[in-house]
Amino acid sequence: MSSEVNIRDSPNHFIVLDAISRGMSSIDKISKVAKLSKTEIELIVNDLVFQRLISSNEKRGFLGRRKIELKITETGMELLGNKKKELQDKVQEMQQYYDNGNRTQLESLMDSNRAWMPMMLFSGIMNILFFTSMMSLMGLAMSPMESSLAGSDGGNADSGSAAAGESGSDSSGADTQAGADGGGFDGGGFDGGGFDF
Repeated sequence: MSSEVNIRDSPNHFIVLDAISRGMSSIDKISKVAKLSKTEIELIVNDLVFQRLISSNEKRGFLGRRKIELKITETGMELLGNKKKELQDKVQEMQQYYDNGNRTQLESLMDSNRAWMPMMLFSGIMNILFFTSMMSLMGLAMSPMESSLAGSDGGNADSGSAAAGESGSDSSGADTQAGADGGGFDGGGFDGGGFDF
């Protein structure tokens, strides 16, 4: 698979690369912050190791368990820095069109860069408030990944699902806590075993 993927055209590869550059050294940690499946992250990590953008070192953890530690290489940092600069320029251009009220240019630029929106949100290049106001202006719905990233970065674990148009009225304490850690557990109506008063 590694030889078939052009990493420069894959936002998810850059999201994983950015997570590793921030010190996320395991697939579990990356999965929680990047809102991607562990299987997808494993494939991306293999691609990044093959391209020598990250290094993978096996270490012995607690009780002799095998633990893989991921680190970004100098080449990976350079590539990530260049991509972030390119995306920052795009966001500045979008901001300019938005401020000038040039909706057609803004819509065209957003359409051509829509795949990169999750990366812009994840890395903090694009402000969530600006992103949601642009989406609202154009009457567009957020993708599931965009809404989950917007919800997690906004500090409110439930805002992502509410922004995606889902009902947030059945959120119990168990749902909110499970959603906040990125575990993917929705509670399923179970009250968590607490006492009712």
